[in-house]
Amino acid sequence: MGFEFKLPEIGEGVTEGEVVKWLVNEGEEVGEDQPLVEVMTDKATVEIASPKAGRIEKIMAESGDVIPVGNVLVVINENGSAGQVIQLDSKSAQEKPEEEKKKAQEKEDKPQKETSTDETSSPSQMGARVLASPATRKLAREKGIDLDNIQGSGPNGRITREDVLNGSKKSSSGASQPTHEKREEERIPVRGIRKKIAAHMVHSKHTAPHFTLVEEVDMTEVVRLREKAKPEAEKKGIKLTFLPFIIQAVCHTLKSYPMLNASLDDDAQEIIVKPYFNIGLAAATENGLIVPVIKNADQKNIWQLAEEVLDLANKARKGQLSLDELQGGTFTITSTGNSGGILSTPIINHPEVAILALNRIKDTPLVIDGEVAIRKVGYLSLSLDHRVIDGAVAAEYLQYLKTILETPGLMLL
Repeated sequence: MGFEFKLPEIGEGVTEGEVVKWLVNEGEEVGEDQPLVEVMTDKATVEIASPKAGRIEKIMAESGDVIPVGNVLVVINENGSAGQVIQLDSKSAQEKPEEEKKKAQEKEDKPQKETSTDETSSPSQMGARVLASPATRKLAREKGIDLDNIQGSGPNGRITREDVLNGSKKSSSGASQPTHEKREEERIPVRGIRKKIAAHMVHSKHTAPHFTLVEEVDMTEVVRLREKAKPEAEKKGIKLTFLPFIIQAVCHTLKSYPMLNASLDDDAQEIIVKPYFNIGLAAATENGLIVPVIKNADQKNIWQLAEEVLDLANKARKGQLSLDELQGGTFTITSTGNSGGILSTPIINHPEVAILALNRIKDTPLVIDGEVAIRKVGYLSLSLDHRVIDGAVAAEYLQYLKTILETPGLMLL
């Protein structure tokens, strides 16, 4: 009986994981600490390493399977090939090393020959891993499509659902086939991060009585400040967005309204006011919405914030965020960007009690000192947990944040 390796605890509060991709095959020899499998949780995608050396005897879960922590992932024969004892006579004992050496050389030469005969091999054939979400992989299996033959159009060559569907069309219809084809419904299992997002959002909406305030904010000074800072940002190799300015303003104003930088312990019925400011940034990825966290954001300058915003965004898109980078938030900011609408009603990232949405900033006529002027105007949407935050407090806070963003120099006083 081999060693049964069970899915370990891979993060606080993580009770299950979805098998994304096996990095080994049955019958393959593995070393201790060699990566075995990629597993996706509601927090991140992580590689699980082998705790022992040996041969993979049995893989107990397929790609796309969701398994609880403590269930067997794989059975490893610790003896491996070394456990086989073969009796040899003196002649064969002398010939055996030569035979093994010859076989080993043939095995080594084979992939080299295969590689040299096809210079257009895909990255996956050359040893790289195919980048695709579990849902995309399942769709490819259902369509009978080999992902190794698909060119990904997503970030870093990630294969998307559309790539698989286009590949299916190419393989099933030639130039002489009619253009009319049967359109079938697509069913995508709600698993992994998407499943966790759904459960988290439902829990937040059902648990916290939401209310949202929306305020018009003249962002002209912030826009000017960003434009002035851009040349310096380029020298530093930093992409400067509006988010670092919003983060600084939020941290500055939360210090005067600490109840918004809190969480609610439902079981203990206690409000936990945080003395630190860990700002979560809602980020859209192929697998769904995740919230990486900038720790101690109030202690960082614009350049540090800009670098961290970019770093976390890149990691989020590639699925490379660590569990620590996804935990510990005290207040969340979400941005719809230029492609978003003028206002929104964001859902609180429970157990936090407030979330701020930065909506599209656009040229808008405003009346200033009795005259109409074109200004850079955006709307801030602030959603709050009414069990903790009263409407009057929320309105005061939003007005204070509006003042700081319209006159950012006040943060220096």
